[in-house]
Amino acid sequence: MVYFDGHWYSAAGRPEDLPADMVTAVRFGDVEQHRRIEVGGQQVLAVGVPMARQGEAFFEWHPLSNLDNTLRKLKVALIIAAVITGLLGLAVGRLASTVALRPLAKLTQVAAAVARGRLDARLQAEDDPDLGGLARSFNQTAATLEQRVIADARFAGDISHELRTPLMTMLNSMQLIQNHRTELPATVREPVDLLGDDLERFRRLVIDLLEISRDDGGDQGSREIVRIADLVRAAADAAGGRELTTVSHDAEGMTFQADKRRLERVIANLVENAEYHAGGCKGVLVQAGGLGVIVYVDDAGPGVPVADRERIFERFGRSEDNRRGIGLGLAIVARHVEWHHGTIRVKDRPEGGARFIVELPAKTS
Repeated sequence: MVYFDGHWYSAAGRPEDLPADMVTAVRFGDVEQHRRIEVGGQQVLAVGVPMARQGEAFFEWHPLSNLDNTLRKLKVALIIAAVITGLLGLAVGRLASTVALRPLAKLTQVAAAVARGRLDARLQAEDDPDLGGLARSFNQTAATLEQRVIADARFAGDISHELRTPLMTMLNSMQLIQNHRTELPATVREPVDLLGDDLERFRRLVIDLLEISRDDGGDQGSREIVRIADLVRAAADAAGGRELTTVSHDAEGMTFQADKRRLERVIANLVENAEYHAGGCKGVLVQAGGLGVIVYVDDAGPGVPVADRERIFERFGRSEDNRRGIGLGLAIVARHVEWHHGTIRVKDRPEGGARFIVELPAKTS
């Protein structure tokens, strides 16, 4: 459309569709204008250009539907490209980080294995240009630690073996004296009883040291099929010196592939811990459940504080409320239960005292 010499000339469109202020600005303001307007329900881009003579102007508009469609398609394409690029970047970054951190993950796994007692675990990255030095240092440290532990275990084992013979002599002599206790003067009986208690404590200490030395020395043990009820009954009743064990009907025929010596030590240590450090053993119950079979050992002591319920299963770990013993018995129990792929925990006994709970993967024969 052209406004010339006071008249509108148009091949298409109507002058009244143009905004009045836009027409005025172009004709008299000598300023080029372009606006987005609606004409006949359609969005168009209106352009106004002043001509040589003031008051004369040229106007034109172009439909925006095609441009809008193009922009919408471009927007969708950019969003899709951004998402794909982001996902691709995430995948590449994850892959790169996995490859870069794989040696460190391996180091973490091997260090955790050493912490769990696998002192022969080693890193295989000594040829890695980035981690070779660290791997060699770690392996050397682990080897030194393994040699030290083996040497300490051998020393403890040798000492324990050397102590057993004189200890048995003293225990037999003490048993002979106690058999004639009534014949002793009253002033001698109490010291004899104290000496007997200390010898018994010494016996348990030697047994624990011998057990620890076997474990640290890499004793692999031997597995055989055992009847859980029979083993627990024999070990618990022998350790307590009386009948302590109750076996539920569903657990009576359950069997388990176990190292008999280790499993007997588990039961004996739990009963002896109750007898000597927790007011006496109140009973041992065997029943089916959990991983397969559950063994409960109850005592009459003050219980184990929540804060100490993990510490007591650590080597030389003792409850703050009970400082007797040196903290090996329950550590041996935890180690042997783990060796059998079982679990052990302690909680309060409903009637008072503590309840030690051992779960083992047994099955009905």
